[in-house]
Amino acid sequence: MIKGFNYIGEEISAKGDTVYSTFNPKTNKETGWQFHEATKEEIDGAVRLAADAFKTYKDFSGKRKAEFLRAIAAEIEALGDVLIDAYTQESGLPEGRAKGERGRTMGQLRVFATLLEEGSWVEATIDTAIPDREPLPKADIRKMLFPIGPIVVFGASNFPLAFSTAGGDTASALAAGCPVIVKSHPLHAGTGELVAAAITTAARKTEMPKGVFSNLNSRGIEVGKQLVMHPKVKGVGFTGSINGGMALYKLAAERTEPIPVFAEMGSINPVVALPSALEENGAEWASKYAGSIMLGAGQFCTNPGLILGIKGSSLDDFITTLGIEISKLEPTCMLHPNIHDNYEKGKKEIAGQKGVRVVSENGASVAPNHGRQKVLTVDGANFLKNPKLHQEVFGPFSMVVQCENAQELTQVLNALEGQLTGTLLGNTSDLEKYDEVVDALKGRVGRMIFNGVPTGVEVCPSMHHGGPFPATTDSRFTSVGESAIKRWVRPISFQGWPQELLPDALKDENPLRIMRNVNGTHSNQEI
Repeated sequence: MIKGFNYIGEEISAKGDTVYSTFNPKTNKETGWQFHEATKEEIDGAVRLAADAFKTYKDFSGKRKAEFLRAIAAEIEALGDVLIDAYTQESGLPEGRAKGERGRTMGQLRVFATLLEEGSWVEATIDTAIPDREPLPKADIRKMLFPIGPIVVFGASNFPLAFSTAGGDTASALAAGCPVIVKSHPLHAGTGELVAAAITTAARKTEMPKGVFSNLNSRGIEVGKQLVMHPKVKGVGFTGSINGGMALYKLAAERTEPIPVFAEMGSINPVVALPSALEENGAEWASKYAGSIMLGAGQFCTNPGLILGIKGSSLDDFITTLGIEISKLEPTCMLHPNIHDNYEKGKKEIAGQKGVRVVSENGASVAPNHGRQKVLTVDGANFLKNPKLHQEVFGPFSMVVQCENAQELTQVLNALEGQLTGTLLGNTSDLEKYDEVVDALKGRVGRMIFNGVPTGVEVCPSMHHGGPFPATTDSRFTSVGESAIKRWVRPISFQGWPQELLPDALKDENPLRIMRNVNGTHSNQEI
């Protein structure tokens, strides 16, 4: 089923001479599938089709778009074991992870379908006219959210399904009414092609406009650059490295018409282990965090890469137990030899910094591309002096920072760059006792976790998967959950507009029966 072609709307295309293969990190061999890199002509064709599709797709009803999203989920499910096999071959990840991620991908699509069917997400707001108001009359003003146009989505290396071709960025953009062009990730282009075929089939079955979705192959940066710079592209979704995300962000800002780039880029997800937690359950937390650090070979954006504590016997015991517990776990396969090599270089560089000591290191011989876990420790003073110790090491790695007191712990938190998550281990009275620590943590993260682990991101309305720079380019937005749709829309107000020409969401009779803010009161009734 995998042919290595690009999907330009409903058509397959292979006009370019540049080809590349994906790689199986578990067997340490190429998969044998070859992919044609998209040409400038194919890029332009995909974007122009998307711009044409936007003219009609933006006005489709929530019900019709929901049918499309549900059809995509059904077509992905219909791929069955073919998709699971491609996923495991190209990622080295186990079958259970593949099936779980497939379920999450289908679940995200259906969540947005339900959101569209209900309809209130457009945030319709109405202030009716008061013509006899003194000293000046008040005009009738109505506002709601509208899609911004074609969106380019960059697939993520570590989530071949849930953050890639039909992942959260694509699902939310399509839900908003924006056509999508995916720049397929070169590490799992075969998996991406299968999903692209499923989306295209769903689009055809539900009679979507040609160009509502395209999928382009590329192993380098040129295709991505051309997509971001194309004048008909109106937004970008990206999950990956800080270097990659910032390169796209700068390109988008340099355009004649700058466009938003919503990039999730990097995080070390600080965990504050307060004395009460370590005194009461230190061994249990050490075991849980050993598992969290090792989960998915440490290749999650929410991997706990930094653990902070206050010096004392309970922290000493925790560090010792963490080292013992993590040494019991078997190394697992990483996504690609390049990712494995970067991991080895990263942990070696951090380990060589002044004041850093090894807690636990797996030095055994392992299969190719398997990430050997490592835990380091350093005191707070050295951590504050050395920004290199703040850098993410993408893999099964973590560092424990031993602070002299709560004041130094607060200083360390304030010195950190923006993060996706922050975790606090303790009891409820600690939240008041260490209020400055809590405030410092809150100031650096997008999600606050109490007595848990950061790995695992629930897809639900209350989830915020974002954080201050450089975790994301805009901390106001999430890439997970229903609110992710707000990245791809903008508000438009209508003043004094004729009733018959207003969008249904803003008409007096409220034919959609959605919840609206009418003169300051939330209601689904007609005016």
